Amino acid sequence: MTPGTIWLLVSAALVLFMTPGLAFFYGGLVKAKSVVSMMMLSFGAIGLVGVLWVLYGANMATLDNSGSDWIKQVLGNPFSDFGQWDAAKDSFGGGDGGVLASVAFGSTFAIITVALISGAIADRARFFPWMLFAGLFATLVYFPVAGWVFAFNDDGMTGWIGNLGDNLGIDASTIDFAGGTAVHINAGAAALALALVLGQRVGFSKELQKPHNVPLVLIGAAILWFGWFGFNTGAAAGDGMATLIFVNTIVCPAAGILGWIIVEHFKNGKATSVGAASGAVAGLVAITPSCVALQPIWAIVLGLLAGGVCAIAVDLKFKLGYDDSLDVVGIHLVAGIIGTLYLGFFAMETGLFTGGGNLDQLILQAVSAIAVAVYSFVVSYAIATVINRTIGFRIHQDEESAGIDSVLHGEEGYALV
Repeated sequence: MTPGTIWLLVSAALVLFMTPGLAFFYGGLVKAKSVVSMMMLSFGAIGLVGVLWVLYGANMATLDNSGSDWIKQVLGNPFSDFGQWDAAKDSFGGGDGGVLASVAFGSTFAIITVALISGAIADRARFFPWMLFAGLFATLVYFPVAGWVFAFNDDGMTGWIGNLGDNLGIDASTIDFAGGTAVHINAGAAALALALVLGQRVGFSKELQKPHNVPLVLIGAAILWFGWFGFNTGAAAGDGMATLIFVNTIVCPAAGILGWIIVEHFKNGKATSVGAASGAVAGLVAITPSCVALQPIWAIVLGLLAGGVCAIAVDLKFKLGYDDSLDVVGIHLVAGIIGTLYLGFFAMETGLFTGGGNLDQLILQAVSAIAVAVYSFVVSYAIATVINRTIGFRIHQDEESAGIDSVLHGEEGYALV
């Protein structure tokens, strides 16, 4: 096996491990009688999205611009190699396995993007309507958007966001190395749509936000950070690039912790462990698109900024009235936008303050962020509305009060006598 293939497969395993880590993180944040349901939303995403990606999702995200795409730079042919039939035969016959390695790595990104959304509807979503939403969102939103951002061939990037500089006649390229737009802005915008469709939980208030198991939250955050090294460095093209990404993936979330707990101290007089975990995640989200294009000093500034801003942004739901249960909007959407736009100012060689002194990079970053956010929100809102008005998305309020673990899954998170 070549070192590149080995590292890509190891990275795929690391990223897959992130989704159980997310389940722990989300599970600790909800009520004790909702923890099983919350974790099942993540494991349901693993089961469904992992299958759909291998069947046709990877094909939809593969754009070669040779005429086989359904829409050039926008949508690949889902039936071009259904179920990876030809790729498997090629690998079995002595091929290098590069296609299947990329399919494996890409599947883990698809899985966690969908799983992230579930945090916005904690404590009140029915399981099988969630699974229906997950399948439709993956098919109609994530698979195409992944192609816009990540698709490439020997001639370079092949999706419209990857080619945005050429398409607009700008002497720069959109930077989103690991998914600030495709993963975090995408999931955050969809989360906002679901929160609006499902409405507020019973007794929606800051008091309802108290996590039932803080150690579980910290375990989940630690697993997420561990897996994020595969998330960010999996596609690195060489030792220098990989080491820069690795350092930035250490220092930006570390600064995110500091930014969050500093704001928390001035807001509430106390720095909390949940705040520290949330600050780390905010920093990880922010560095995702920019991990390959920032000097570590600017990654530290980004982490401080993302942690501090997100610590403030998570309270907006109480002022605006949307119930984003576990702050997917306040962390993933907000930090994803910050990390994406930050490159317009500080990207090496092309940022306004670190490169040519013009706005070209910022324009590209802003267009891509806005396009993905709007597309994801509109399609997600439509999918969720149709599901809610037909089979019903939300559990009955009396069942919500009684505890949805026993109602939906016939299980309890803690069998205490």
